Amino acid sequence: MKKMKKRPITLLEIMIVIFLIGLIGGVVGYNMKGSLDEGRAFKTEQASLRVREILLLEVANGAELDQVVGDSFSCLKNSGLCENPDKLLKDGWNQPFVIKKKGNHDISVVSQKLKDYRAKKNKGRGVQEQVDDDAED
Repeated sequence: MKKMKKRPITLLEIMIVIFLIGLIGGVVGYNMKGSLDEGRAFKTEQASLRVREILLLEVANGAELDQVVGDSFSCLKNSGLCENPDKLLKDGWNQPFVIKKKGNHDISVVSQKLKDYRAKKNKGRGVQEQVDDDAED
């Protein structure tokens, strides 16, 4: 029986493997960069809708609109519809929402970081920015 000798790995082969791993890692990292901001934007949109709905339910239950807008934390806490009002009152970038009275019977929940993200995204695409009703308040 013939005995086979083990051939050692050369330095050139190791360098090629390290280069390929770095190249693949760079491509994956570059593609993941935008996904994080998209996730934050989605979280912010969903949280703002939920906060608005809970606060409007409190108004429908008899609370004053000015009181709900002024002390939204305690209204969320007392509603029993959210587990952690502190986390719910912050957007995906961990900034607090701006809660305003909109008209006589509505509430506006806005995130400045989400507005900035949308403007940056639209500017990169060459799309003219559309003005939301919330932005006018």
